[in-house]
Amino acid sequence: MKRPLTLLLVEDDQEECKAFLRVTDSIDDIRLIGVTNNETKALEYVKDHIPDVIVLDLELHRGSGSGISFLTTLNKMRMKYSPFILVTTHNISRITHEQARHLGADFIMVKSQEDYSVKNVVDFIRSLKNVIFDSKKKAKEKGDLADESPAELKKRLETRVTTEIDQIGISPKALGRGYLIEAIMLRVAGQSQQTAEIARKYGKTDASVERAMQNAINKAWSTMHPDDLMLHYTARIHSDKGVPTLMEFIYHYANKLKIEYTG
Repeated sequence: MKRPLTLLLVEDDQEECKAFLRVTDSIDDIRLIGVTNNETKALEYVKDHIPDVIVLDLELHRGSGSGISFLTTLNKMRMKYSPFILVTTHNISRITHEQARHLGADFIMVKSQEDYSVKNVVDFIRSLKNVIFDSKKKAKEKGDLADESPAELKKRLETRVTTEIDQIGISPKALGRGYLIEAIMLRVAGQSQQTAEIARKYGKTDASVERAMQNAINKAWSTMHPDDLMLHYTARIHSDKGVPTLMEFIYHYANKLKIEYTG
């Protein structure tokens, strides 16, 4: 079984974002790896995570920048591999659409068209899955896209984990933040005793490391808006307190990354 397609969503409509989350969370072959309404952050996502597909809203009125500006900057980055770019927009200007295509958009869906829905967008992407993978494979065969070394993969995984932690509002000032990142990385690598390993590394007790990590999670759940947490943390929470346990949290992110990067 092939790994899922990785998808970056650049969209400023919260209801649309939630709909993408619901649809992608119900299937196995597409994984939503990032959601942003900010052009600059979207470009950082592309650089750090190299998504297979980008769904791009042209008009980020409730965000920052625009889809056209994003495409312009992406062209200047001259990446060796270009993600498949599907533009979604309310804009019906032929000139705007031509410019988007000129800048690299592969397909455009107008949101006002009768059959437009997030499910149809996702289904369309799914129908192109083999073509998108073949394009990436050919880029590798030509030497345009080299396989990552273990060190490069580890660095990109660390960046990915850090992005996930940022999205749910775990502060850089939180003592447990660094421990959580390391614990997730250790779990991805197959280490089953993450807490003990971290405790030995820093000369701490297992209990103090666990407490710091759980406190960081609790703080995020007490300060972040529930809609933002629901958008970025998609695992089921079993605790009556409505906050993921430490093991739930670590296993969720580790399993998510293992599927994305190792298939």
